Amino acid sequence: MHLRAWPVLVACLLTVTACSASEAAAPPSSQVRTSTSSVAPPSSPPSSDAPPVTSTASAAPPVATSEAKGEQCPLPESGFDCDLQRRVAQVRRYVAGRPGDVGIVLRDRETGAVWRNEHAGDMVWTASTIKLAMTVDLLRRDRAGEVALTDEDHALITAMLHDSDDDAADALWERYAGQDRRAFNAAFPSYGLTSLVPADPSRPYWGFQKCTTDDLDRLIGHVLSRLPAADRSYVVGEMRAVGPDQQWGVWGAGPSARPGTKDGWSEEAGGWVMNTVGFVGPGERFTVAVMNDLGGEGGYAEGRATDTEVARILFGDRF
Repeated sequence: MHLRAWPVLVACLLTVTACSASEAAAPPSSQVRTSTSSVAPPSSPPSSDAPPVTSTASAAPPVATSEAKGEQCPLPESGFDCDLQRRVAQVRRYVAGRPGDVGIVLRDRETGAVWRNEHAGDMVWTASTIKLAMTVDLLRRDRAGEVALTDEDHALITAMLHDSDDDAADALWERYAGQDRRAFNAAFPSYGLTSLVPADPSRPYWGFQKCTTDDLDRLIGHVLSRLPAADRSYVVGEMRAVGPDQQWGVWGAGPSARPGTKDGWSEEAGGWVMNTVGFVGPGERFTVAVMNDLGGEGGYAEGRATDTEVARILFGDRF
C-alpha cells in the first residue's frame, strides 16, 4: 500500500520494482507508515447480500472420487471442480506454513461456489485496497449527479488504480469526503464493506481503516456485477493494466488468466499487512481476495510472496 502523511503517523510507500513470487522483493524505498491506532470489529456480524458461503477451510469434508478422472476430490462440498478443489487444498497447506495470518476468499461467479478460510473474517488494515471502494463511490456519485467529476478528478482516480497513488487518494478524500469527512464511509457498506471500521469514526481517513477479507470479496463482486457497464469496463481495464508496483498478488495467476488486481500494503505498529483483491479467467469468472496480516512474523517481501503464490497455486496453467 502507498500510505501518505496523515497527522504524524502516515507516510508514503512509492513504486516497487515488479518481481516474481519466488524472488525476494524489497519494500518501497520511501517512508513507511506506522500506526498505533486500533480498530475493534463490529459488535455483531453485518448483513450481506453476497451469495452464501458454501464451505470453509476449517471444515475438512470427506474425500470423494471424481468419476470422470478417477481422482480424489478433497473438497466435494465446495462446489468447485476437482482440479480447483485440489488447488484449494494445496493453498491451505501452503499458507499454514507462511508468516502471519492469511485470510482468503475464492469465488466462482458462474456457479456460485465459494471457499473462505478461517481467517476470512479477521479485521485487518485495508491499506490501499480501499481505493477501489473510493473509485466505486466517486463514479456512482458522478453518475447520480451528486458531484461533477473534473478531468483532473478522473486523472486522480486513474492514478489511484494504476499506481496506488497516495497523493491522488488524499486529494480526492479532501475534496469529496465532506465537511465531516464521513461521506465516503457512509456509502462504503453499500459496496460490500459492511465490516469496515475507521480508526477515528468521528473523522475517518482512507489510510486508517480496517475490514475483512469477506468485505473485499463483496467489494470486487459489486464492481463486476453491479456497476453500470461503462464504469465496470473502465475499472476492469484499469485493474488489468496496473503499474509494476502492483504486479503481484492476484497478478500471480499469470497472463493467460488475464488477471486484474488492486493491491495494498503498509507497515503498522503490529507489523506489515499485504493485501490483494481481483479477478481472473474469461469474463472475470473467478474472484480472489487475500489479506495477509504478518503480525511481525515477516515483512513486505514475505507477504508479497505469499499473496502471489496463493494466486499462482489456484490458477497457474489453468487457462
